[in-house]
Amino acid sequence: MSIFPLEQFEKDLRLAQEERELYERLKVPKTVVVRFGVMGMIGEYPYSGKVTPGCGSKLVLRTHRGLEIGELLTSTCPNAGCGKSVTRQEMLEYIERSGGRDYPFFTEGRALRVASAEDMNRQRAVEATRPALVASARAAVARFGLPMKIIEADPILGGERLTLYFTAEHRVDFRALARALAEEHACRIELRQVGARDEARLTADYERCGQHCCCKQFLKVLKPVSMRSAKVQKATLDPLKISGRCGRLMCCLRYEDETYETLRKRLPRRKSRVGTPEGPGIVVDTQILTQLALVELDADRRRIAVPIEELGDPDAPPVRREPDPMRGAAPPDGRHETDVGPAKKKRRRSKKKRRRSEGPPAPGADATPRPTAPTGGGSAPSGQKKKRRRGRRGRRRRGGDPGRGGGPPAGPSGGSG
Repeated sequence: MSIFPLEQFEKDLRLAQEERELYERLKVPKTVVVRFGVMGMIGEYPYSGKVTPGCGSKLVLRTHRGLEIGELLTSTCPNAGCGKSVTRQEMLEYIERSGGRDYPFFTEGRALRVASAEDMNRQRAVEATRPALVASARAAVARFGLPMKIIEADPILGGERLTLYFTAEHRVDFRALARALAEEHACRIELRQVGARDEARLTADYERCGQHCCCKQFLKVLKPVSMRSAKVQKATLDPLKISGRCGRLMCCLRYEDETYETLRKRLPRRKSRVGTPEGPGIVVDTQILTQLALVELDADRRRIAVPIEELGDPDAPPVRREPDPMRGAAPPDGRHETDVGPAKKKRRRSKKKRRRSEGPPAPGADATPRPTAPTGGGSAPSGQKKKRRRGRRGRRRRGGDPGRGGGPPAGPSGGSG
């Protein structure tokens, strides 16, 4: 069997080879930006390994918490030809725009090496103990009778520290609890109180939009969100539809507010008079994202959706163009609803005539079928049982039916003149 090379596969192979050659030419970075911990903390650490890590690689880190595994986000060295590396200035500008001093950024530590298979096996074993650690901490909280709820545990690879996140309505004195847990697990215990949004960051996964929760994926600084942002986006004011997994207003309403505000300023105001390619009209409604205006034409009161690029002076003569059937104009073939109305009525009449005349017409009778009673000579098929019942009801309403007592009705020739 002959093998024919496919163009797409050959193209993918060449692309993979080029990326491999480019990776081999890269220099070892001096500093790397990594993400670590269940809270997704970000840090920039010097790197002294001999292997060049790629984006997404797992690294063994020595952070302010101890020895742990982190994920490489990007390298901050000027690698020629690497499109995924960023300069240090670009990284600092991103941090400044994303929260400045409030951004959880750490620099006290070091990236030791690229994680080996043994390191990853140890990390999976450590992560497998998290449910048991949460259950143990909740049992200790119940023994001490503290008004708090343990929601997540964050052990690290070296085992030097165990971080427990909890929620509580008020401040809690947990010093006795911390001492008991330290004796039980033989490590340093750190208890951190978090709010509803941080709880969603730790426990939630996907939002109703189908994407990961913003707070879990990339949003590090959680700022308050006002209802004004929902009104600008013309979103529903139903709290159930504009609230996130945390029960608060969705964070995307805030960081998308600037974009919506810029797009909203480009739209015409409602009840303003504008010119369209089909004539002048009044703006009835607008859509921010699609940048469309719903205009009611002065000529025939039709409502059409017009892009804002096509709006102009209402006093200027309109520029004629082909009518768009998707924006309220007539279909291209010129058919309207009134063209198919009479045909539907004729079909209904023919069905009624067929129900009332089941037998053949009498000899010498007019060829045009007339509404007469069904003949009783032949047995009706099983599929027309419902039609025969309708005929009986019609005869009962007319009265004088000789077959009312249950006998077969008379045919057309036996009827009274």
